[in-house]
This record gives sequence, structure tokens and C-alpha cells, in this order.
Amino acid sequence: MHIVKPLWLTHPGELKDFEVYSCHVSPDGSRLVTAAGDGHVRIWSTEAIFKSQDPDYTKPKQLAAISHHSGTIHTVRFSGNNKYLASGADDKIVCVYVLDPNPPTHVSTFGSNEPPPVENWRVLRRLIGHDNDVQDLGWSYDSSILVSVGLDSKVVVWSGHTFEKLKTVSNHQSHVKGITFDPANKYFATASDDRTIKVFRFSSPPPNATAQDQVNNFMLETTIAAPFILSPLTTYFRRCSWSPDGNHIAAANAVNGPVSSVAIISRGTWDSDINLIGHEGPVEVCAFSPRMFYKEPLTQEHLDSNGNPTMPSVTVVACAGQDKTLSIWNTSFARPFTITQELAAKSISDLAWAPNGETLFITSLDGSIMAVVFETGELGYPASMQENERSLSKFGAGRRAGVVEGTDALLLEENSKAGELKGVQGRMGALMGDSGTQAALITNGANGSTPLLTNGSGPAPVQGPPEPAVDNRVDKLKQRVTMTKDGKKRIQPMLVSASSGLAESSLPQTHLIAAATTGVRSDNPHNILDLSKPFDGFPKGGLVSLLVGNKRKFAEIEGDEERQVERRLTGAARNGGAAIVLNSAEGLIPPAIASRPVDNEPLRVLRPAILSPALSVSQVRLAVPKVRSVIIRTVDGSQPPHANGVDVGPGGRTEPANEDAVMLEARNAAGPSRTGRPQDNDPTRMNCTKRNQSLWQDYLPKAVLLVTGNANFWAAACEDGSIYVWTPAGRRILNALVVEAQPVIMDCRGWWLLCISAVGMCHVWNLNTMSSPHPPISLAPVLDIAAHSQGPHLTRSPGIIFARLNSEGRIIVAMSNGDGYTYSPTMYVWLRISEPWWAVGSQYWNTTDSSVGNLKSSSDQAKVTEDDDEVSPENISAGIIPLLERNTTNHTLVQGRAYYLQRLIKALISAEGFESFEASVSVAHLENRVAAAMALGAREEYRIYLFMYAKRLGAEGLKGKIEELLRSLLGDFLVDISEGPDKEDGEKGELICGWKREELLKEVVLILGKHRDLQRITVPYARLLNIVHERPDDQSMITDI
Repeated sequence: MHIVKPLWLTHPGELKDFEVYSCHVSPDGSRLVTAAGDGHVRIWSTEAIFKSQDPDYTKPKQLAAISHHSGTIHTVRFSGNNKYLASGADDKIVCVYVLDPNPPTHVSTFGSNEPPPVENWRVLRRLIGHDNDVQDLGWSYDSSILVSVGLDSKVVVWSGHTFEKLKTVSNHQSHVKGITFDPANKYFATASDDRTIKVFRFSSPPPNATAQDQVNNFMLETTIAAPFILSPLTTYFRRCSWSPDGNHIAAANAVNGPVSSVAIISRGTWDSDINLIGHEGPVEVCAFSPRMFYKEPLTQEHLDSNGNPTMPSVTVVACAGQDKTLSIWNTSFARPFTITQELAAKSISDLAWAPNGETLFITSLDGSIMAVVFETGELGYPASMQENERSLSKFGAGRRAGVVEGTDALLLEENSKAGELKGVQGRMGALMGDSGTQAALITNGANGSTPLLTNGSGPAPVQGPPEPAVDNRVDKLKQRVTMTKDGKKRIQPMLVSASSGLAESSLPQTHLIAAATTGVRSDNPHNILDLSKPFDGFPKGGLVSLLVGNKRKFAEIEGDEERQVERRLTGAARNGGAAIVLNSAEGLIPPAIASRPVDNEPLRVLRPAILSPALSVSQVRLAVPKVRSVIIRTVDGSQPPHANGVDVGPGGRTEPANEDAVMLEARNAAGPSRTGRPQDNDPTRMNCTKRNQSLWQDYLPKAVLLVTGNANFWAAACEDGSIYVWTPAGRRILNALVVEAQPVIMDCRGWWLLCISAVGMCHVWNLNTMSSPHPPISLAPVLDIAAHSQGPHLTRSPGIIFARLNSEGRIIVAMSNGDGYTYSPTMYVWLRISEPWWAVGSQYWNTTDSSVGNLKSSSDQAKVTEDDDEVSPENISAGIIPLLERNTTNHTLVQGRAYYLQRLIKALISAEGFESFEASVSVAHLENRVAAAMALGAREEYRIYLFMYAKRLGAEGLKGKIEELLRSLLGDFLVDISEGPDKEDGEKGELICGWKREELLKEVVLILGKHRDLQRITVPYARLLNIVHERPDDQSMITDI
């Protein structure tokens, strides 16, 4: 080992050398760059450093001295492609330099002793994104991103191509002082004074990536805190390093009990069982050699039949810090094989290995810069770079970025980006109030009368308010000509203000409003005064009544201070007795004048329902609802206005109460039998009301268990297995429907009615066509699968959380074990839509895609009515698939039932042979969503999930699946369907889930168009669809290939 320390290798100052904070070696090994407190980035020739003792060497020593920072420079790093150089300083700025092939224009700065520059390094970009000092920089191994960290606790990710800010990550709670990249290009790790190392997962962004594209990229993978709980906060840096084989991270400034150490963190498990102990002070910098080494020279004896080496390789790491000691370790020994003390007078600030892996450059705060050159065999015998690639291949490294395929590919890529920018501009315009109409804001669940669980085509868009007519006086005033004193004509300027009468005033306007037009109540402040009715500011009785009140006290009876007489009369009247007078706020009044009080009787369970004998021999037995006193269901599914404790029926929703809602009330007999026989109960009274006014009444001979209804019909299920159906006006349109056992679940949607009996048979009817899409089907397969999934031990039997319909008449069933099912009427089989497997293994679970998430409250908006219970695009997260996935989350993840499944998935992700497990499960989850939307006929959901699927396929580069997807979307829409007798069949084949094939294919091709490695597949489709020939303007495109 030789230490080379030329006298000229410094950042000189007037009295002493400046402190040197950072150094790095270019990928070709020909340049060393250093940064110091003089604000200069100096680039040196490594050849001159190695030959500093040769008197015959006359080539330049310092290649350039760059001064574009206004303060101390803390870090400098070359990019992996040897194209850029980046520096970060305490002026909060990151500068990116590029080597200009032209010679320097200036010789040297006037009045300075700087030697003339040999190379012309110019500033390409100045990156502004930090609020405090920039402490460290890191390039990804493919140079696709640059990451800067600083004392503002931020981690800022920049594009390595356009240097646009892609994302700012603020997960750390204190100064961030170190950054290192995974050589497999899957992770990067940051070290902070909050005594943690945070590992972030990322995928390399394409050259044309924007911040909108990378919202779900650069996500936190794990936080490592155990080795740093008691680490000191006195270090200037926490520069960690990733091993060249990708297996370990060397983390500086760790502690092992009371002593300083270097923690070796294992990839995947992120455990820190190995510690390098020996430094007397905190370690500030660690650096792995970029090469792997063998203990012995590689010969033919160490090669297998395929030419691969059989000898194990080792990695070498260098550590240094405040104790001014350099230690060199490798994985073969438990102790360092090289320790060099007192290398400098102050702390060692940075370490940089040359690409050959046998030369180490050191910088110190005393201003010294030196090189440590190891002889061949001292560290070991370097392995070839193929060994590095072989070690990294098991982590998924090796994917290369695509290259442009031609002019059509550039046109397709530009159109793809233009569509994304248009979407972003549209969202920003909506946020800034530029749009003429305001879309309904939907909550995550339901919006007033908006149905919760529907699918299908959305309704017609809501029309905005009409534009006010232009006042003719405005044009006249604009053209008003006046004469000045000197006789010249001038146009008098017009004042437009609230007081001029031309602009709309903020005060209430006076208009006549017909009483019939104010059907919808609003709690918003009134800006229009209604002059169609007289208005009196005081109540009857004047000011005294306003202050004191005009209600009389209850009549009092002398000697009855406890009001026993009053309570007795009230009780008699409640039980059906005829009261002579009633005591009210208006005094004693006759019973006929008294208003009928609102029946607010609480719910009572009268008795269990009489069970069907079929339950004794049935394979499936579901719990039968008990007979209750009162069951109320509103037409829009909202909460009844006065339903305090009254059951709203199993199909009731949780919307706010609507005073104008139509309600159907089923009141079962609660009194004793009038004949003396227990079976001769009073009939059940069915009463349909609106605003306490009865619309129609009917009577049923048996007790009612369930009630449901909507704007098309009402239905009630009785305990003898019969179902009765009425029109909204109370007309019976069917005979009683008789099923095999007592109904336990009943729901309706549009003209569809669902009934599930106690023996698990599901019936679906279309009451408009008086037909059924399929025969009755059993829940036995669903329940049997759920029971078997509980394991061999005795557990609680899984049950049904809910069973409902969508607008296409499909049955939707959610289970207590987290599974969600639908029945396919064309394939006659149950389809599983949601399950805990996706919840634990997929990256798209609980997605925050802007089309599905980011929902806002709509409590201050008017209710939007959707025709035929169809879901609108804005309400897509209230659809069937998200609802079933929320049920899976609530019953597995939230309640901890998926604990062992989560442990299994976590172990698989880091296990050998399962490197692509998470990506494969995520793609499969998206395919499951697309298939589920197709099976349910969910038009809007199908489009959104298809585009999400296409984006992921493009990011993964799965060419086989992409080509197959495009072929399936292409279909036969090019065939002339107007000819021949099968015109209707051709029109049906042209649509997929209600969308035209050509529109879907066009959108998918535009989504995939920005991926250059896929353009050989997408460009032919783009030409077929005339995408590359559609120019938004007549300007010719400038290409730089």
C-alpha cells in the first residue's frame, strides 16, 4: 500500500488550505473532483497524481477550477454515464455541469493565481429545491435520477435527463446527511440526524417523465433505526455506501452499546446483525470498493463447465471519521486487515474509490487530499464486471432504457405527453374555477340520493346555469362620445362597479318567485328576496311576543302538583281510550282538534320467525330475521326523518334524512289476538307516506320480515316465504312470489329484485320484463370455500356481510373473511372479485389514483340524481369493486386477520427466486379488476382499470402482454359492419363494456407511446389509428435524434 500526497493537490488559501469536504472519481478514472470551503470545484488529472514523483511528467495537473457557488461546497458527484457533474453547497443550490468540447474562452481570472483551465466545464442547470444547506448528492447507477439531501430534512429527486424536479420526500424529521444508491437500481437509502436510515423503492423514470407521472414512485420501503438509537449528532456527514453485489449497506455513525461502529444492513430483511467495531470516534463516511475480489487468482481450475467461477467473491469497504483513522475491511475477516491512524490533522470527510477498485482517494477537513494505492493482491484479486452483473441479476437489474424508433415514434410520444398535459391542465383549470360547469363532488360512499353500489353508463352531464343576457346599456356606454373644452371629441371611460348597476351586486336581489318553483330546499345564504308573499318582521303579538313568547302554559289542576291526572288521561288516550280533553301547549283542547303526534315508537322484537322445515335438511342455513314491530324503508335509501330506534330495513343506507322522501312502513301486529287463538294475529299494515300524509295502504296476512323499494316498485317479504310487490302508487303488479324458505336478504336496484332465502338460494327477477336472468343459484360454493379457508382448527364460521345488486342485475356478495363474489349469468358460476391475497401482495390496493381517489365532501352541494341507479364517473370509488375491496380491508387488514399472510408475503419478497413476486401480483391484481369490471358491466370502472393496467404493463415492459392486449382491443372494428345480414352482431362486437374499441385502443396506445422500448409494438397501431398524423397545429415538429 502506498500513500500519494502531492503538495500541489490542495485548495490553497492565503494563510492555510481550505477545508476539503468531498471528492469523487469519474467513471473512466481519469479525473478526480474535489470541493472545499473556497467555493471552488476543482478537477484534477489522476494520471498527474499517480506520477507526481516523475520529474519528466509535464502534462496539466489541474484540469479546471469552477466557481459557481456562493458558499462552501459540501458534495460533488459524477454521473454514472460520465456525462454530468453535480455539486451541492450551503447556498441551497445544486449545480449540474457538463464538459463542453470547445476550448475555454478565458485564460484565467484577472488578479488570481489560478492556472489556466484545460477543460471547459460549463453550468448546465442550477437546481433550486432546498431550503437549507445541501449536504450530499447521489446519482442512480443508470443516471436516470439525481437525488439531493440537505439540512432542511428534505430528499429531492431530480430527473437525470431534463433535471426537472420529480418529487420532494419529507419523511425525515431532522437533517439528512447521506445518500447511497442500490447498484441494482431498485432502492436508494438516506441517513439522517433523526437517527434513522430510510430506504426508498423506485423505478427508473423515462427521459420524458414529469412530476405528475412519478406521484406513486419513490415510495418509502422501510425505516432502520435500531443501530442508531444512541448515535451522536456531532458528525458533519453520515455518508453510507451500498455494496457492489447489492447485498449490504454500510451505515456510518452507528453505535454498538457505548462504542462507535459501522452497521452492515442486509438487503431484504433490513437487519443489522453485523457491526464493524474499532473506531474510537464516530464514523462519518463509508465506501465500498466498486469491484468484487477473489482470495486467489482466477484460473481454469476455478471455472465450471459453463465458464462461471466457482470461487466465492468478497467485497471490500473503507471507513473513516472523526478519529482520523482509515480502516479497510472485507467479508473474509472479522477484523480490519488495514488500519492507518493519524492520516490527517482533522476529521476525514470523504472517501472515493477509483473504478479499478484498488485506489482510494481521501479528503480531510485539514485541507489535505491524498491517494491510497494498493498493490495487486493486497485487497484480493479483482473479479470481472460480469461477476457484479451476475450478482445483481437476482435483484432484477439489467433492464435497459429504450431508444427512439423513428419519427412516427416521436410523434406518438409527443401526442401521449400532450394528452397527459391536457388532463393536468383540465384539473388545474377546475381547481382555479376556469370551467363553466362544476362537476358534482362525491363523497366516498354516497351523496344524498345518489346510489352507493351501482355500475353502468353515467348519466348526462349536468348543465350549468345559463349565461346572463348582455345589458344593452353596456354597449351604449362604451361608445358614449363627449366634447372636451377645446372642442375635441373623446370617448368617456365607463366605470363598472357594484354601485353602477351594470355589475351584479352582492346584496340580495328582488325578484318574484313562484311558490311552485322552490321545491328544493337549500341551506345556503339567500341572495334573492321573494316578494311574491307578504313579509312581516315580527310574529303575531308584536315585539312582546318576539321577546317573551306567545305560548300559554299547560292548564294546572289545584291539588295535583305531580300532574297524576294529566298522566292518567294521556296514558288512556295512548292505549285507545277516548279522552274528554287533552292538555297541550295551547291549554285544554278537545281530542279532535289535537294534531296526531308523530309515531316515534322504538323498535321492538316481537318474536322469532317461524322456521321452514327445509332448514333441517339443508346444506346451507342462514340466520332468519326476527319479527319486529316496525320496519321503515325510504324510496331513496336515506334515513327516515323520525326513525329514532326504528329499523330501516336491511337495504337501508346511511344518507342524511330527507323530509320529502316517500316512506313505506310495515307495522306488524303487536297486540293480543282478537279471537283468542295465538295464530289469529292482526294483519300487517303497509302504509306509504310522504310528509306524514298517507299515499296508500294495504294489508298482508302474515308478519313482514324485510322491506325494500325504489322509484320503480316496493317489495315486502313475509315469514311464510312469500314476497309481495307494489307499484309506487300501491297497485299490485304480481301475484305473491313464493320461495322455498324465509327470505333473509332482500335488495333492489332499478327494476331488479334480489331475494336470498334461509337455505342459501339466490333469486333475481327483472320486474319490468317479468323474467329472471338465471335459475335460482345456491350460496353453498361461496360459503364452503370460505369455511375451508379458515384452516384445520375450530374457528368461527364465516358469514355474509352484505348481498346486493348492481344496475346490470348481477349479484354481489361480501363475506366476513374478506372475500367478495359475483355470479356470472352467462357462465353459471361464482366469480371471486376481491380477496385478502390482493390486499397484502398488490401495490394497487387502496389506490390513490386521481380518477378513483381524491374525493371531496359534497355536503354543501345540491344533490345529484342519477338515472336508473347508474354510477357517474365522479362517483367511481363508490362502485362495486372498490366497495368489495374496502370490505376486504375492514375484515382482514384492520382486524389483523391477515397477520400471517402479511408475514409470508414479506418473507417472499426478499426470498431468492421471488424477485418479481410483488410486480407479478400487482399486474395480476389489475387484470383481476379489469375482468371483474367486464363481468359486472361496470362501464366507467372498466375504462379506468384498463388504463391503469396499460400504464403498469408499459412500466414493466411486458411486451407479450402488451401485444396481446392491443390485439384484443383491436378486434374487428375495421370490418365494414354495414354490409351483410349480421349488422347488429357487428355493432355489438364493436363495443367493449359499452365503449367503442377504437376509442379504448387509441387511449391505450397513447398511454404506451412514451415508452421507447415498446414503440416497435405501438407505432404500427398508432399509424393504423392515424395518431401520428394528427397534429394539434400546423407547426413542424423539431426532432433531435
